[in-house]
Amino acid sequence: MALIVQKFGGTSVGSIERIEQVAEKVKKHREAGDDLVVVLSAMSGETNRLIDLAKQITDQPVPRELDVIVSTGEQVTIALLTMALIKRGVPAVSYTGNQVRILTDSAHNKARILQIDDQKIRADLKEGRVVVVAGFQGVDEHGSITTLGRGGSDTTGVALAAALKADECQIYTDVDGVYTTDPRVVPQARRLEKITFEEMLEMASLGSKVLQIRSVEFAGKYNVPLRVLHSFKEGPGTLITIDEEESMEQPIISGIAFNRDEAKLTIRGVPDTPGVAFKILGPISASNIEVDMIVQNVAHDNTTDFTFTVHRNEYEKAQSVLENTAREIGAREVIGDTKIAKVSIVGVGMRSHAGVASCMFEALAKESINIQMISTSEIKVSVVLEEKYLELAVRALHTAFDLDAPARQGE
Repeated sequence: MALIVQKFGGTSVGSIERIEQVAEKVKKHREAGDDLVVVLSAMSGETNRLIDLAKQITDQPVPRELDVIVSTGEQVTIALLTMALIKRGVPAVSYTGNQVRILTDSAHNKARILQIDDQKIRADLKEGRVVVVAGFQGVDEHGSITTLGRGGSDTTGVALAAALKADECQIYTDVDGVYTTDPRVVPQARRLEKITFEEMLEMASLGSKVLQIRSVEFAGKYNVPLRVLHSFKEGPGTLITIDEEESMEQPIISGIAFNRDEAKLTIRGVPDTPGVAFKILGPISASNIEVDMIVQNVAHDNTTDFTFTVHRNEYEKAQSVLENTAREIGAREVIGDTKIAKVSIVGVGMRSHAGVASCMFEALAKESINIQMISTSEIKVSVVLEEKYLELAVRALHTAFDLDAPARQGE
């Protein structure tokens, strides 16, 4: 008998019909002898609807009260699924984040989990019940409802799996696993049977929307085996694990991630003095704007050009901050570009293979695609390029690294 935590996303519980289908799936697992904890998101679109209601009252809802309203979406789905299970003769009980005592900090709308009291869940499992828990929400030390931010139900599922020392955390979604890249861009993309936490973390941070990045971090930290599965199609999905299989068949690159939501800012003619990077990025950080890639070039006239990328939604805010900085430090000008994209190759195989970056650059050069910025890590190479070349670049790299070939035995 295994202890499994299953998480179902908003599209999986988007209607009564789908909730009934989820109940059937849970019943089958229970009949197979597994102990089950099921974590649910709100119905697809419901969180947006609730936020919209709040914004009809005020453009800037108080974060604490916004958490109170958006947390109701999950309460609806956990009660409905529990009813559907009981109707099928499956003993079940539902809990909100407060009832399970998922203790978080007080950062409303983006809280972090501090502790989980698993005693109530363990007692119910011992009594043979399926435990259905509201994802995305918790409670702080003052008893206030908190939410974990977009995609937080994934984090709830992984955190519960870690606390309960579950055998596996299964994330059910509208895709049947993690692919070498987005199949909508490259039809030849393949489903990966297995990927490491490190690779998945890079893929998630670089634009792959299959899993929420915080959930992958959590799973890696506590070594919780994660499996991505399709809600309504049978199949093995993709296992995300700590194991790094050393074999001759280990692919150099596991996948290609990309992100269209990038924007680039350059401050030119900055006096090249110690501390200049902090003078530029300090105000950006103080404005709560996340910076991604950074490039600095020193010119012959003792000035420097400093370029960095931000999320496209924060471009105008960052540009305004940077223009103020330029005036303060005597820089020549600020220029920007919102028509860029980032493409990244990811794979633990890079550690043992030389020439991966040059292969990437060669593939892009053959398609006459200009690289504007480069960033590397131990298992990743990212480039910034013109957005109009994004899909061509992804397809070229997918072919160059043999990812659209048929899957080899054992992969």
